[in-house]
This record gives sequence, structure tokens and C-alpha cells, in this order.
Amino acid sequence: MSTSAGTSPSTQTSVPQVPEIPAEVRERMLEVYQHLHSHPELSMQEHRTAEFIETQLDRLGIEHVRCGGTGVVGILRNGDGPVVGFRADSDALPIEEESEVPYRSTARGTLPDGTEVPVMHGCGHDTHVTALLTAAEVLAADTARWSGTVVLIFQPGEETGAGAAAMVEDGLWDKAPHPEIVYGQHVMPGLAGTVSLVSGPVMAYADSWKVTLFGEQSHGSQPQDSIDPIVQGAHIITRLQGIVSREVAPLRSAVVTVGTFHAGLKENIIPDRAEFTLNVRTMDDDVREQVLAAIRRIILAEAQASGAPEPQIEELYTFPKNLNDPEATQALTEALHSTLGEENVLETEPKMGSEDFGHLPTALGVPSVFWFYGGFDQQTVDSGTMPVNHSPRFVPVPEPTLWTAARAALTAILSRVGHRP
Repeated sequence: MSTSAGTSPSTQTSVPQVPEIPAEVRERMLEVYQHLHSHPELSMQEHRTAEFIETQLDRLGIEHVRCGGTGVVGILRNGDGPVVGFRADSDALPIEEESEVPYRSTARGTLPDGTEVPVMHGCGHDTHVTALLTAAEVLAADTARWSGTVVLIFQPGEETGAGAAAMVEDGLWDKAPHPEIVYGQHVMPGLAGTVSLVSGPVMAYADSWKVTLFGEQSHGSQPQDSIDPIVQGAHIITRLQGIVSREVAPLRSAVVTVGTFHAGLKENIIPDRAEFTLNVRTMDDDVREQVLAAIRRIILAEAQASGAPEPQIEELYTFPKNLNDPEATQALTEALHSTLGEENVLETEPKMGSEDFGHLPTALGVPSVFWFYGGFDQQTVDSGTMPVNHSPRFVPVPEPTLWTAARAALTAILSRVGHRP
């Protein structure tokens, strides 16, 4: 969760003169995107991706360091001036791609449990990396326009919530200069060429738990000799649905989803255990605490009601809330109006999706702004079948998606660094 504690440096923001992206850079941008899309890697396994990013930074003469295992931090220094951070995540998902593009992914990967899976950039992180590399190339080639330092954060492991925290724990802000603000962006279903922002809360907390229920195994014909964890689990999962509808105030936001349930090996055996996983989304600290406490209360109470041993609750991961600094968001909105056109800069609503981006600015107590850009042409938008993130068909059109993302990144960075006459 980013914070706006203290005085925001937004008074230093100005509407920048953003240079055009030269034709040869746009050609290279497309090549980079197609390469990344064809060679996706799972979270915290982005070894070839990190090497590719390092090769691109070497080509541009930008110093860089590894951080958080497969994270890469580029440091573009250009004299005295403000320090600005910009983050792009690099990991892909265990999805089999269903698109027909010539650069579609046929990659395979291995999950931590050893399962081999297809891999795809089904959330568009390949466009994030491409846009930031393109912005870095433009900035490196036009140093007479600006002064300061840009910290280019190519972060691994966003999909598992591990990457940003890993970079911070590995000394990100010891290895790189401290920015006065950190920016980030994400491709979403929407019209390519547009961006959308919201001030204040922008993305939700996410908490995921694995719950193991214990019982007493018995023959299916002798239920009196069992403690049935499946029945116990059914009561828990049904009762969990009442938290949002009956415990959370109607004008507050929360989502409780049970995503998996596993128990037993044969239809005539009552098993001795069952396991389910759940995911919780909330926008406010107090609602988060309320919902998580209610979930724990229900799990323990239903186990007791079943005469079962106490369940095991394992916290899998937590994503922080993502908060846009109001002053910095307003300043960036005005700058984007100038570079992209007011009609292409939209106001959006907070999303119940989650991001670990907030760990990066929070570690320094500096403000942040995170926004979205569309990835599909008008025909797809109007079709009613536009792919969503994590779909096997989520493949943004390269243009004007990449151009818009790169221009938005340049706008944000150049609105903060020093300008030279």
C-alpha cells in the first residue's frame, strides 16, 4: 500500500514535452514484445526474461543490478535532479494460449509442486516490460531534454505476490537511488489508445488461505463411526457466504471466494481430511480485519460443532492495497491530457483485483500512482467477447497498445525529472 504521508512532491510536476518514439524504436518495440510473448516464464522463474532485459539495458548503456532473484533494476543517471521510479512486472501464468497470432506461446514450465504446465503471458506483463524498455531507450537517447535519475524496476513474481517483497527484502532501496515517487501501469480489457486512472484506493487487498479440516475415516456405510470432513467443509463454505451479505455494511466492499475443495479417494470411504483454499478481497483496513476474523471464527466453530479436531489454517499470501496519491494522480492526469489527448484519458473506479506494486513505494514511504491502459481494438471492444486478464485469449493488439503504454510511461517520468532548456 503506497502512502501519501508527508508532503507530496507533486508541486514539482510539470506538463512535459514528450518526444515522439522514432520509427526504428517502434519497430524494435514490436520485436521485443513478440519475443517476450513467445518466451514467457512462471513467477520467480524468469531467468531468461531477466537475461533478455539485461541485454537490452546493456545495449542502451544503462547500468543495472539483479535484485530479488530474477528481478532487474536499471539505473539511468543523467546529472543532478529528481529521482523517479517506474515498475514493470515480468512473470507469466500457467495458461495454454488459444490465440492465433504467429508469436503465440508454446512454452512449458514447472510449478513449485513439480507439475508441468503450459505458460502464457495471459495478463499482459510482456507489454509492461516492453513499454518500459521503450521509454528507457527514448530517455537514454534524448538526455539533453531532462536531468535526474530514473530507476527502472523490472519486477518478478507479481502473480504470486512474492516479487515486490522479494526485491525489497533483497535490498532494492540499498542498491538503487531512492525515488521521490514510484509509477506503474497495467494493461486491461479496454480500447487500445486509452488510459484510465483513479485517485485514492485503486486495487484491493488480497488474502489467500489454505484450510485443512480433520475428521475420522470410516466406511461409507458406517457414518456413525466417522467424523465427516466433507460435511464439515460444506457447512463452513456455505456459512462463509453470509459474511459479506450479513456482516459487512452494504456500502463497504468485500469478496470471499472458495476456489478449491479436495477430499477423499473413493466414493464409499468417508475420508479423514478435506482441504479447501479461499481468497478474500477488501478495500479498507477495518473491513479486512473484520472479514478475516469472521472467516477464522466460522472455521473453528463449525469444526467444534462437528466434534472434529481444530483445523489447520495456512496463510498462503497477502497482496497490499494499492493507493494512488491524490495530488500526484491529478498532476499526472493533466500531463496525460497534454500528451495523449483528454478524450483518451478516462476516469475509472477502484478494482477488486490486486497488485503487489504497493510494497515498493511503501518501503520508502513515498507516494505512487498506478494506472491502466486498454489493449484491444474497437471491433473487439464492441463484440461483447473481449478477453479478460488471465484468459487464454488475452493477447493485446501491439498497436496502439504499446505506443500508448510507452508514451504514458514517458509522460509520467518526464513530468517529474528536471527539464533542460
